[in-house]
Amino acid sequence: MGVMCMKKKKPIINSLVLVILLIGFFPPLAADVFSFSGNSVRSVFAKGKERTLLSGNARITSDANNIRANEIELYGENLVYADCRGSVHLVNVERGLELTSDQLFYDRNRKVSQVRGNAVMVDRKNEVVVKGGYIENHEDDDITIIQIGVRILKENMTCRSEFAKYMRKTDTLELTGLPVVYWKGDTYRAQKIIIDLKKDEVKLEGNVEGQVNTEKKEDETPAPSATPTPSETHSPSATPSPTPPPAPSNPPKTPAPASREKVSP
Repeated sequence: MGVMCMKKKKPIINSLVLVILLIGFFPPLAADVFSFSGNSVRSVFAKGKERTLLSGNARITSDANNIRANEIELYGENLVYADCRGSVHLVNVERGLELTSDQLFYDRNRKVSQVRGNAVMVDRKNEVVVKGGYIENHEDDDITIIQIGVRILKENMTCRSEFAKYMRKTDTLELTGLPVVYWKGDTYRAQKIIIDLKKDEVKLEGNVEGQVNTEKKEDETPAPSATPTPSETHSPSATPSPTPPPAPSNPPKTPAPASREKVSP
């Protein structure tokens, strides 16, 4: 008698159902609602080795941030850590922040994001653009640390340094590592430069150098006076004077008076 063998089929679960199951298995942090999705999802449920890999249009959504990337790996207890790779884009709507990079690491417990590779942060509320090789953003303290080839751009201002700290609560920039600031046509250099973005103030500390542009800009040049100059006052009128009639070519001769002869009686 033959024995019939049946090969066990692997269950196929779509990403949406898997997201729901994982959220139930790993309860989110009390202060944060957390969900994720992707074109394909692979997960490990073993205790202490929890790990989920999202590939293709990978997304993470929480109360604070929306993150998308080509690939996102979630790991740690309650999947609090996210390692994002490829065309990373993070948006924090509440703070008006956007982060783009090649790689991003996010810690949901500490609410800290670390960005590497073509890192750019846009602060839309304060109209500041931050660029660097490495950017670390601390959400609770509202502080951003920038390192390696730092460039900070704002209207009428460009900053360059190797290290910078941006404190959004006080609208203050602190630059070190060969800092230089180009502000409204002026140039400032020092060992340390502190900029108050609200008050438009620059504080320089150590080996201070400055170059102030005193030339008036074109829009500051006074307009020419409308009062006529003396030469204009005495110049002949522009209205042509009437032309006198032409003199006759052959004027008639006036006859000489007739002489009178004396008649004797």
